Amino acid sequence: MENEKKTDLKSLPLEELSEKLKEAGYPAFRAKQLYHWLHAARVRDLDEMTNIPAAMKKELSEKYEITRIHTIDRQISQLDGTQKFLFAMPDDCLVESVFMKYSYGNSICISSQVGCRMGCRFCASTLDGLIRNLTPAEMLEQIYEAMRQTGEKISHVVVMGTGEPFDNYDNLLVFLKMLTDENGMNLSRRNVTVSTCGIVPRMLDFAKENTGVTLALSLHATTDARRREIMPVADRYSIRELMDACENYFRVSGRRITFEYSLIAGVNDSEEQAAQLGALARKAHAHVNLIPVNPVKETGYRQPERNAVIAFKNKLEKHGINVSIRRVLGRDIDGACGQLRHRHLLSCRQNNQAETTSEQR
Repeated sequence: MENEKKTDLKSLPLEELSEKLKEAGYPAFRAKQLYHWLHAARVRDLDEMTNIPAAMKKELSEKYEITRIHTIDRQISQLDGTQKFLFAMPDDCLVESVFMKYSYGNSICISSQVGCRMGCRFCASTLDGLIRNLTPAEMLEQIYEAMRQTGEKISHVVVMGTGEPFDNYDNLLVFLKMLTDENGMNLSRRNVTVSTCGIVPRMLDFAKENTGVTLALSLHATTDARRREIMPVADRYSIRELMDACENYFRVSGRRITFEYSLIAGVNDSEEQAAQLGALARKAHAHVNLIPVNPVKETGYRQPERNAVIAFKNKLEKHGINVSIRRVLGRDIDGACGQLRHRHLLSCRQNNQAETTSEQR
């Protein structure tokens, strides 16, 4: 019985928390109090909840736990104030989050999995494979801990860090529900973006959920052949299937899709590809977000010159497409997805190998 895993209070939506406390004989208002402490005040321990009776705290501590994560590394860009966090989960698994400052407010890009199994060629997140999914609490805690560390409010959340959110679908839905709950952080749904590399069945499911959030598709190529070269998921789902899913999301939700398009020099940045991308975006009613690819040593991919990025943007605009170029942030602090975690894991492996070699001598 002692080894039985406790239920995590921080992963329970208000309705579920209310039901569990009701079953334990507590009055209904206690659930809202607890939920407020966890997700509005964002405390990390039952002892910090000043209006919860001591006897109730004791009973809760015997049956429940509260997820806590810890900052292993924090890098602050000297160029733009971007902050990169390396967080350790309760089981010591590592994930990254990036805190960014914009004119419209502060944004955070969080991870949804420990590692990733999608295998996109340009991304450092997939270099160490997939370890496990993150719980709703572990996703929320990345936001809460970044606010604790920076002392600043976060107004926009992007689920676009390490991992494929739709590969952790059920936990993602709970996370989104709790993130936008008026009893908790109460973040506007319109300020939340979920990015997928294109798992078509889940895109269709997500349209039915009526979450109200923005859906972003990591497209990165305009033909099936080229997309298969850089994104293994393209072996399973064609661009035609993706466009059908995008049109469906727009039709069902009324929300415009965003095409994330990482520009890779000599791979997907030609005039012909700009014209093809324009045609796809127009058909899907999509906004295009151009992302000059972050150089990652292991991939060998290069970022296009600035004038090539501008030319690509201009070509899209001539096709009547609404397009933006993502600001290059955190370039001096391992800004790309997965870079900091991969570097930390590589360093640990090298140190362990050195210790083993030394012992053998």
